[in-house]
Amino acid sequence: MSLPPIEIPLGAIRFNSDSQKLEYWIGDAWMQVKTFSPNLDGGVRGIYAGGINTPSGNSSNEIQYFNISTQGDAADFGDLTVARMPSSMGSNTRGVFASGSPGAGPYYTNHMDYITISSTGECIDFGDNEPKVSGNFSVSNQIRGLIAGGTAPGITNAIFHISIATTGDSKDFGDLTAPRNDTRGACASPVRGLVFGGVTPSATVNIDMITIPTLGNATKFGEIVHASTERGMGCSNSVRGLVAGGQTPTTTSFIETVIIATQSDTVRFGDLQASNVNAGTNAATNSPTRAVFSGGQAPSDTNMMQSIEMASGGTATDFGDLVRAQRGGAAISNGHGGLG
Repeated sequence: MSLPPIEIPLGAIRFNSDSQKLEYWIGDAWMQVKTFSPNLDGGVRGIYAGGINTPSGNSSNEIQYFNISTQGDAADFGDLTVARMPSSMGSNTRGVFASGSPGAGPYYTNHMDYITISSTGECIDFGDNEPKVSGNFSVSNQIRGLIAGGTAPGITNAIFHISIATTGDSKDFGDLTAPRNDTRGACASPVRGLVFGGVTPSATVNIDMITIPTLGNATKFGEIVHASTERGMGCSNSVRGLVAGGQTPTTTSFIETVIIATQSDTVRFGDLQASNVNAGTNAATNSPTRAVFSGGQAPSDTNMMQSIEMASGGTATDFGDLVRAQRGGAAISNGHGGLG
């Protein structure tokens, strides 16, 4: 008796021993995973933008930067075109900030703006995201950026995409498995984007998986196991994804991890120095070896920056301070292709 053919799941990853390259499945062919060579002259630069300032309570247009390779405080970089709480994505040269709440009515925006990571200065208009949303998240694979979820004003499952190298408006990509906003975090590899938990409108433990190079809908990756499901922060080094902090219903200090190439539930990885919530879905960033978590409420608004080693986990250590106490910001770096 012959066995039925094996169906290869969309986005599956394999190592081609002939070419010595990683490849991913797009439904009818294997495609080579593109690699990148970030410009690390002077170290890996981390960027933190937007959010809510303390003590004013007003939305911020501030952009701050720091060297992920060296502990220290953040410094002024420039300004967003519109003060708000955006999501973030990028390449190793460009950072893009999308939509987000300006903190006061109207509560939704479609603004997208960008910076050149290596050069301090003001944001430049990139285009419009459709529709206007807040509470959204973003992931990228250096070439394509995705903006998904959020409130518009009802909670949405829509995914939109941009080409990071080319300014312009976002276009339809597909749908999440369910409408969601205020997620616990998001991260990516060159092939896959992951979003953890969120409000759907009730809290969910599900992790969605998106195959970034191929238009289409998200599928289930696994579940959050150990801690909260919403309002945390996430990042990745293209292999390991991290989510930290959050609430459901109490706040947590837990850091959890997945290997992005392997569908699974989260595994406990370590702890933040204190419970943290409302930092911003994209408020963590990293180099290939170190993750930095910035701002949030712990329990009051904080300017704390803390870091953890991507290879070993454990308890996060003090990294430095943001310019002021802040929550709801978004972060990127030029040290891993802007992934996550």
